[in-house]
Amino acid sequence: MPLPPIDQLITFLYTRDLAATASFYEDALGLTLAVDQGDCRIYQVSQDGFLGFCQRAEAPQPAGIIVTIVTPDVDAWYRDLAAQGVAFTHPPVHHPRYRIYHCFLHDPNGYLVEIQSFQ
Repeated sequence: MPLPPIDQLITFLYTRDLAATASFYEDALGLTLAVDQGDCRIYQVSQDGFLGFCQRAEAPQPAGIIVTIVTPDVDAWYRDLAAQGVAFTHPPVHHPRYRIYHCFLHDPNGYLVEIQSFQ
């Protein structure tokens, strides 16, 4: 018997500073706050995709986690965020092996954020 369909997806990450995280994802990235649970905030990233952050004093250091935003216009994201003072690890580049165009930055928690388009 097949499983019921999946309607939406939420990925939760931990943060030690929910206020700084909220400012970055709401103000810099312009994500819509879908649900405020007090110590957790859930942002709508796409029609059915969500990203949640929960305040935890024992939040581990991020390692091996990449939050990837897929967009048709990486350059516009790069220009807009750079104009806001967001620091990038490098400007957008083509990656022929994976057939993507992308750039990277870090959020206030140290999570690696990738902005990419498929080529």
